[in-house]
Amino acid sequence: MPPGSSGPWPDRAPRPYSPFSIKTKLGTLVVVSVFITTGLLMVALRTDTELRFITVFSVIASMLITQFVAHGLTAPLDEMNTVARAISHGDYTRRVSGTGRRDELGDLASTINRMADDLEAEDRHRRELVANVSHELRTPIAALRAVLENVVDGVSEADPETMRTMLKQAERLGRLVETLLDLSRVDNGVVPLKARRFEVWPYLSGVLKESGLAAAGRPGLSSGSGGHTRNDVHLHLDVHPPELTAYADAERLHQVVANLIDNAVKHSPEHGRVTVRARAGDTPGSLALEVVDEGPGIPEAERHRVFERFNRGSAGGGDGGTGLGLAIARWAVGLHGGDIRVAESSRGCRILVTLPGSSPALS
Repeated sequence: MPPGSSGPWPDRAPRPYSPFSIKTKLGTLVVVSVFITTGLLMVALRTDTELRFITVFSVIASMLITQFVAHGLTAPLDEMNTVARAISHGDYTRRVSGTGRRDELGDLASTINRMADDLEAEDRHRRELVANVSHELRTPIAALRAVLENVVDGVSEADPETMRTMLKQAERLGRLVETLLDLSRVDNGVVPLKARRFEVWPYLSGVLKESGLAAAGRPGLSSGSGGHTRNDVHLHLDVHPPELTAYADAERLHQVVANLIDNAVKHSPEHGRVTVRARAGDTPGSLALEVVDEGPGIPEAERHRVFERFNRGSAGGGDGGTGLGLAIARWAVGLHGGDIRVAESSRGCRILVTLPGSSPALS
């Protein structure tokens, strides 16, 4: 399934009666053959034509009509077989024609083409993942190797500054491994949720403090929770009422908030402000979370793609990310039976997360 994928297709309802369906065409073929045979038999009785000639003519006429109808049914199947064989050998560019037919073969052609589209997207995502991971691994590994070689060769001492440089690259590798593990959980599709009730204010305060102190305490190093390197952006928490509680998996919710904060900080202007707002949802026990920044925002045309895998947006290029953070956030919210989307905002970007509080997924 692409992550950016589209997911399982919905089950189609049984096709209602259609004058263009295969069953109708076969029924028509039988009726026409019977009429031809009956008509020729009546001609034979009135003209004293021998029955054997009538039989030959009936068989020939029925075979011609059957051949005409059969060609219209088997030709698309031959094409589908050819395309399916090409797809099985890794050629995802082939498509089946005849999707405009108003019968079962038209439905089958559309299904095969959708399958080819999904497989092509999966293959593209796989290639992009390999390219992104290779690029992300190369830089910290090369940096670590260079520092270690200098220490071993005596060019530099293993002083605190050198160790901090090595720690920075090790943390970057650790974040990449965590991202890959999250992606593996997404693809496997089975993650147990350990939901519990907790107070929202201290929980979110801890997430923001972890992110803010990591960036401010070690300038230039990334926060373990999110991954941003900015320490000029102010993080603000707004929870109302202060005693607000939520029922969710704290670890998965941490992934959501940390990734949203990371994304908001990266796109904030200099000395900007990122606000994390929590309110009670519209239904009893539900929770509404907002992460708002003062950046350029997300164009409306791109909002439906912002949570896709490897999507970095028109303004996201060059930040070194893998383009998986928001996709993982959507996955974690989906595990709770909630919803995440880009909401309207007069300034910057506003991401809205709603959690139901309790659902079959959490039981």
